Amino acid sequence: MKLVVTRPEADAPELAAALRLRGHDAVIAPVLAIRPRRDVQVPKRVYQVIAVTSANGPRALSHKARRGLNLAIPVLAVGAQSAAAAENLGFTNVLAAGGDVHGLVAHIKARFSPRKGPVLYLSGAETSGDLEGQLKAAGFDVDRVITYDAVAQKLDRWREAIADSDGVLLYSPRSAKLWQNELARLGLARALLRLRHYCLSVQVAEALPPNTHISIAAEPTEAALLGLLDLAGKAE
Repeated sequence: MKLVVTRPEADAPELAAALRLRGHDAVIAPVLAIRPRRDVQVPKRVYQVIAVTSANGPRALSHKARRGLNLAIPVLAVGAQSAAAAENLGFTNVLAAGGDVHGLVAHIKARFSPRKGPVLYLSGAETSGDLEGQLKAAGFDVDRVITYDAVAQKLDRWREAIADSDGVLLYSPRSAKLWQNELARLGLARALLRLRHYCLSVQVAEALPPNTHISIAAEPTEAALLGLLDLAGKAE
């Protein structure tokens, strides 16, 4: 199959390589560009845990901003890529947990106590779930530090490749909305209805029109999403 990869440029090549190993053609067409924020400041507090819902959260953290952080603080990330990004910064106690925001919140609530200190949440300006709000509702003291902005991108240069594709991989509700808006702007409404949309979660699928072809990963992980493609290949 010829598949469109909508992930930001930093995340897309690894996914595209995994698709090619499975015999698919990959079209890297990012719907978002990551813009790290300058002069990010992390409060000088003793945190009991750091929460990460995107690889870009720690990846965009400047050397100056992370200089005062204890690298032994437990870091909980939603997935393997987010965990790897934290490890690349030098954090030594990193765990991929939960799969999505709700799962990560449940993991923190089960293993940490509001009485043991604040939580540092590294995130983008826009998120697909309210981790901060859910933790605060459970009594946690949360410092949300926004390290980057995810800026919508035009897909004009990939118009022909998209029109000739068989499917698209979508990782967030926002990406799904931007994807369908871009196809409408490019006059690819028929392609939107024809393409198979491989979605990381139910929340991603719900951001698409009801008459689109949708497949949803069994759990919100990239491995499960790739598993959908393996099943599709066997069915052909």
